[in-house]
Amino acid sequence: MIVGLGARYQNYSHGFGCLCHSNVITELTDRVSQSVSRRSVLRGIMATMAAVGVGSGSTLAAENTERPLVLKNVRIFNGQDAKLIEGKSVLIVKNRIENIIGADEAVENAQIIDCGNRVLMPGMIDAHWHSILAAIPQMVAMTSDVAYIHLVAAEEAQRTLMRGFTTIRDVGGPSFALKRAIDEGRIAGPRIYPSGAMISQTSGHGDFRMRTDIPRHSSNDISLAESAGIAAIADGEAEVLRRVREQLMLGASQIKILVGGGVASTYDPFDSIQFTEAEIRAAVAAASDWGTYVCSHVYTSAGIQRALKCGVKSIEHGQLADEETVKQIADAGAWWSLQPFLADEDSNVYPTQLQRDQQKMVAEGTMRAFDLGQKYNVKMAWGTDILFNPKGTPTQGKQLAKIARWFDNADVLKMATHTNAQLLAMSGPRNPYALAVGVIEAGAAADMLLVDGNPLEDINLIADPDKNFKLIMKDGRIHKNELNA
Repeated sequence: MIVGLGARYQNYSHGFGCLCHSNVITELTDRVSQSVSRRSVLRGIMATMAAVGVGSGSTLAAENTERPLVLKNVRIFNGQDAKLIEGKSVLIVKNRIENIIGADEAVENAQIIDCGNRVLMPGMIDAHWHSILAAIPQMVAMTSDVAYIHLVAAEEAQRTLMRGFTTIRDVGGPSFALKRAIDEGRIAGPRIYPSGAMISQTSGHGDFRMRTDIPRHSSNDISLAESAGIAAIADGEAEVLRRVREQLMLGASQIKILVGGGVASTYDPFDSIQFTEAEIRAAVAAASDWGTYVCSHVYTSAGIQRALKCGVKSIEHGQLADEETVKQIADAGAWWSLQPFLADEDSNVYPTQLQRDQQKMVAEGTMRAFDLGQKYNVKMAWGTDILFNPKGTPTQGKQLAKIARWFDNADVLKMATHTNAQLLAMSGPRNPYALAVGVIEAGAAADMLLVDGNPLEDINLIADPDKNFKLIMKDGRIHKNELNA
């Protein structure tokens, strides 16, 4: 994740993957620090939204009614079972699924929508998303006001929803204001489970400072990236505790720490292990005290094993895990949040041979990871990790469809709905939403998609949401309805 960070993204305007560094960041955060404080920026963003009508207009565009709503003539994929449920209708009251009822059951004063025997499924969940800079090119970020960047993120949030992703887990960045605006109905967008700033050691994968910023001293104690809410640098147990607790204060539903390097890194080696055991345990303890968990960016076996030993509950990436390490993930009951980094047409274009070699290693590791995860029955989640790539964000559903090379179609859909929802639920009392997501069942949130075709037979239907999703509902509001088109 990135917003005006430091020296790491200058080479990555193409594709996506783990893009957690950039020179874009230094220049952007410099603009932020030279103009206004972080809090005043956010207030300005909300005022700008109100002035241009980004909010009430989006809310009014979604259909809503106080009357009960019945979706009839549907075949239901409930998020868990491989077989479609036939001969039932879905009763929605306000923002929740009231019940699954008989196809001919009458509901007094209900609005009826005939779905034409199409497949109804839960709204999808991306478990590794970055809301603020997924859809803005790096050069635009370098030359724009921070308020503009947040407005682009708000626009992309609506597009994310219209691709059928009704929930995302944001694993790094200042998405708190965007989440609030969506939750208040000011703008359309997915539910956001925010992590806040990524917690990094000095010289770690979230240290976006320039070489000229070293050494740290009283006049540069807080880096520009930290001021923007992208990263938080912490060394030693006391600092880790402070930075984790700050994100919890801001409303983080889970905590993201960085335990290793990345393909795009300029300073921290790809194979490095970051944070000592004592530091990782401090982060885990602080999160656990608030009833939630820590997820960690890491690729290598050594880094994964250290994270697991210290209580980290979700491994983000991890494509270089060997078989013994995968067994340890399973034995620890931890989650493995994987992304289809395949060095294909959707991947980043890297300028150096070292980066290209590392990219190849990750792609080869991806092929092994999904197989090993299934072999040892690891709890696997799926996400995209799209960053700085407006051309890449429309492929969000395509990235999900890619994993059908390892799973049958039902398991692909289950991973992006019920399974990912189980990972989100690990936030426990820090879960910002009261209703269950990722399922179609009584009492769950009314987040649903109506597919023109059967994705259990053709998973590629989800790759073209504009064509194939005829109805999109989130929180009981209909944001798209093409049934009469």
